[in-house]
Amino acid sequence: MSTTIPSIVGIGANTGYGWGADALWRGVSSGKPAAVLHSGYSENADEDVWLAKVPPGGEAGDSPSRFARAMKGAVREAISDAYARGWEPGRRVGLVHAVVLGDVEDWRDFYHVDNGERRVRDYLRLLPSTPISTLMQEFGFHGPAMNVSATCSSGNVGLITAKMWLDAGIVDDVVCVATDLSLTPENVRHFVRLGAGVVDAEPLDACRPFQEGSRGFAMGEASVGFVVTTSPATGYVDILGGAMSHDAFHVVSVDPDHGQIMRCVRDALADANVRAEDVAYLNAHGPGTKQCDVAETAILSEIFGAARPGVYSVKPLTGHCQGAAAAVEIAAAALGTEAGVVPAAPRVAAGHELLLDGATPMVDGITVKPSLGMGGHNSVVVFAPAG
Repeated sequence: MSTTIPSIVGIGANTGYGWGADALWRGVSSGKPAAVLHSGYSENADEDVWLAKVPPGGEAGDSPSRFARAMKGAVREAISDAYARGWEPGRRVGLVHAVVLGDVEDWRDFYHVDNGERRVRDYLRLLPSTPISTLMQEFGFHGPAMNVSATCSSGNVGLITAKMWLDAGIVDDVVCVATDLSLTPENVRHFVRLGAGVVDAEPLDACRPFQEGSRGFAMGEASVGFVVTTSPATGYVDILGGAMSHDAFHVVSVDPDHGQIMRCVRDALADANVRAEDVAYLNAHGPGTKQCDVAETAILSEIFGAARPGVYSVKPLTGHCQGAAAAVEIAAAALGTEAGVVPAAPRVAAGHELLLDGATPMVDGITVKPSLGMGGHNSVVVFAPAG
């Protein structure tokens, strides 16, 4: 079993800010949300709504699907970045894909445009095994390859799975990618009906985690790739530990006693061999919903009261990217670590005393990243600047 701490040594990202990790960093460090107005998504056909969708792009030869092009583009960028930082892949490179709804646009077209009839090769691209299979073929990787799914917590779960594989000696390196391009009109409308998604106002007016006047989350998309390894290379951040738990309470709501969330945070700190008082930042789940604000405020007071870490959320900027949310938020933090800047959203109202206000100079320290997925999926990743 490995006793070496794994590092993220490559990052790729396609987000509402555009294609590439540079676009993500320019966007979040500017403090300007990625969302723009889109038509055809509202209950009212004449009303435009604010969404942070991944724009068209990528390699046309990959697939007609935006989903597949974004996923493959994020992986290729992460691998290219890792090579540039000195990574040499080992004999067993695995791939973990964190994904929840899959390629909803292509499935939608399969039924509504193609009437359920396609050539077999065009049908096969719908299957969740196909994107990871073709990527493994492209790079000649022969480690394990699989999808993981834990609603909004999936990005964290993908990285925790990658670390478990490395710790157990199952692989030498892991490519971890999280993809969610699910903003179809049907999905947008139903999240709005749930009372969680807010698309009728600019993101900073609607999504205000830990601040007065927050109505819920802005909605976004992303595909984010990481190369995770214990091999020598120039890392962005070290993945010190992590943990997962489940509320076993409700299909949407957080358990109001917060017991399993607290256990998950404490288990992650123990796994990382980190004391609460050594934590500098809480990169919050921070969707701007009341129940999540209450839960994470409780984390701050009950676990990190003495440490008083700076708290911030990336969601007002990138939107809530669902299955890729944790991944895009860790990518932003990792890019910020290299730049020496915490990519916090600007404060726009009275809020928690520890809430950071916009891009902030970073102190060298440990970050805790909770993710509170719909249905009770809790996960926490603990990371620090690469040593």
